[in-house]
Amino acid sequence: MARTPPLRSQVAERARNLPHDVRKALKVRERKEALARIEEQRGVKKAAIAAKGQQFDIVKPHGNLPAVPQKPNIVTPPVPAARIKPRHRIIFLTFVICVLGTNLLSAWYLWERAADRFVSVAGFSVRTEDSSSAIELLGGMAELSGSGSPDEDILYEFIQSQDLVRTVDEALDLRQLWSKADPDIDPVFSYHPPGSIEDLTDYWLRMVSVYNDSSTGLIELEVQAFTPQDAQNIARFIYDESSRLINRLSDIAREDATRLAREDLETAVQRLKIARSDMTKFRNLNQVVSPESTLKIQTGLLSSLEMQLAETLIDLDMLGQITTPTDPRVRQAIRRQGVIEQRLKQERAKLGIGNGNATVDSALVDLVGEFESLMVDREFAEQSYAAALVSYDVAVAESRRQSRYLAAHIKPTLAETSIYPDRLLTMALVALFSLLIWAILVMVGYSLRDRR
Repeated sequence: MARTPPLRSQVAERARNLPHDVRKALKVRERKEALARIEEQRGVKKAAIAAKGQQFDIVKPHGNLPAVPQKPNIVTPPVPAARIKPRHRIIFLTFVICVLGTNLLSAWYLWERAADRFVSVAGFSVRTEDSSSAIELLGGMAELSGSGSPDEDILYEFIQSQDLVRTVDEALDLRQLWSKADPDIDPVFSYHPPGSIEDLTDYWLRMVSVYNDSSTGLIELEVQAFTPQDAQNIARFIYDESSRLINRLSDIAREDATRLAREDLETAVQRLKIARSDMTKFRNLNQVVSPESTLKIQTGLLSSLEMQLAETLIDLDMLGQITTPTDPRVRQAIRRQGVIEQRLKQERAKLGIGNGNATVDSALVDLVGEFESLMVDREFAEQSYAAALVSYDVAVAESRRQSRYLAAHIKPTLAETSIYPDRLLTMALVALFSLLIWAILVMVGYSLRDRR
């Protein structure tokens, strides 16, 4: 089956078969039609440009004033009437459930079921009594100053510790005090007995608040309970236990400050006793109170004998010049010289000098040397004892000067009205968070809808 040629091909084939004049006329006609189409397109463009320019009617004012455009006549398209769609109903339903329902439920619970809690407030700080000495008191009075941040930090941790919770529970029965609000009626704010010590500690951290100002060293304590008297009793017990803790820490610090000084003093006392005992044994053994005094006496005696010997020799020389050797005075002087020399030998032997026949035990010089060694030991022991005693007295005085104690600037108060729960603030927070959660859910829903 033969394929039929396209229409344009057929027309071109027929045009080639026409005479020359007819073909020329056809080409002229086609050109005119093309020009007509171009002119028509230009007219459409001009009409569009004119329509745009007519949006602002230029009013030419009189004189040289500039032209002022007038407001265009804008024809707004018709807007269809708004209709409530299913998604709007879903959003309203979620608002009622998430926001209104939550707020109504919270308000009902806070005003109908939540038990009133009373607050007892106490304020205290750790103080150090710096008692100056008598010399320092001449320049001014004793000062009271804070002990520093470590004590406040210790108290802060102690009040929140499980050890204190256990002590207060044993003394006041915290489980019974905090169970006065029926857990079946108020399960959110009341304590659920009996519970473990960990549960009691967690509830303690909810009911007992501690605020520590590191710049001033002040500690603020806030205790909650379901009766004013219970709150005050708990606050008083916390203050008493904190005071006992500070006293124990002060005693430990005082004992540490004096312990080393006391040990040194005891060592010095034992050394002094040994030195004095050695001195007594030496005196009893040698039957000498002070070898130094005996030595002085012996030295004086030797000096006197030597002087007498010198005088005798002088007299003997003088007699030898004026008399004969047979003179009785000469013989007497010679006998006197011999006696003095013999006495000198004996006295020198007592001192351990001379011919060296005296033993070490009997030599007075050796006794003096041993005595001086014992005297040095005793003097050193006495000086050590005096220094240790002074150090101990200074340590005791310094420990007494640094006496820490707990000073209360706000005694535990007795509440007259309940503060917690703060119903208005709680309702405001519930409303805010419920509204935020609802808004986030709506935005997430619209985001998922737009991605479809």
